[in-house]
Amino acid sequence: MENFLLVERDGAVVTATLNRPQERNAISEQSHIEEIEDFCASVAADASVKAVVLTGAGSSFCAGGNVKHMRDRKGMFAGSPFDLRNKYRSGIQRIPMALYELEVPVIAAVNGPAIGAGLDLACMCDIRVAADNAIFAESFVKLGIVPGDGGAWLLPRVIGMARASLMTLTGDVIDAAKALEYGLVSEVVPADRLLDTAKAIAARVAANPGHATRLAKRLLREGQDMKLAPLLELSAAYQALAHHTADHEEAVAAFLEKRPPSFGNS
Repeated sequence: MENFLLVERDGAVVTATLNRPQERNAISEQSHIEEIEDFCASVAADASVKAVVLTGAGSSFCAGGNVKHMRDRKGMFAGSPFDLRNKYRSGIQRIPMALYELEVPVIAAVNGPAIGAGLDLACMCDIRVAADNAIFAESFVKLGIVPGDGGAWLLPRVIGMARASLMTLTGDVIDAAKALEYGLVSEVVPADRLLDTAKAIAARVAANPGHATRLAKRLLREGQDMKLAPLLELSAAYQALAHHTADHEEAVAAFLEKRPPSFGNS
């Protein structure tokens, strides 16, 4: 069977495409989860990768879980309550642990509906750009369930508690314009420009030293849960590491010499 993730590379930028358009890129199999987890591990281990673009094939970004499987209590949704609890813990919850914790910056190119776990997947990314026809919903309550993949932690950190509560408790759909107003996405562009826009952002990120962007992302992540004093301590430690890299020396020299830098990823 064809891989769930279609992976392409252009220099320091990797594009990963959820590749089940006939299923609206629903995350419905354990193998899908494992592919995402393995992809994150491979990117983390490759210091030459400086940015990732995540998007969906076809007309959807990601439809979340497979509702037919929920109805039939099959696959991820089979078994007793105890079985299901363990399936969530050893299954879809591995995605936020892998993707959200990935130090390489990730740009979500939301090309269509991002629903339920699909919205949460977008929230695991650092930057979100939406096509003008994209829609978003934290729709779990519409199916009588709750965000099982970390959405109740992720969404408030992206758009604030008040708006996250509105989206989570109503399950209502919002369009791309409302998502931009909420701060859920940073930019809305015509659908035919979406991937180029996301890749251009990724290229701007990748133009910087990889160690600096990875450490900066880690500080942003840790800063969401730390008090100022311990974050300052962590920042000092990371800064000390960054000051002793060849790329820092090259960046300073290029700045003072008024020339483009040439980074060696070291």
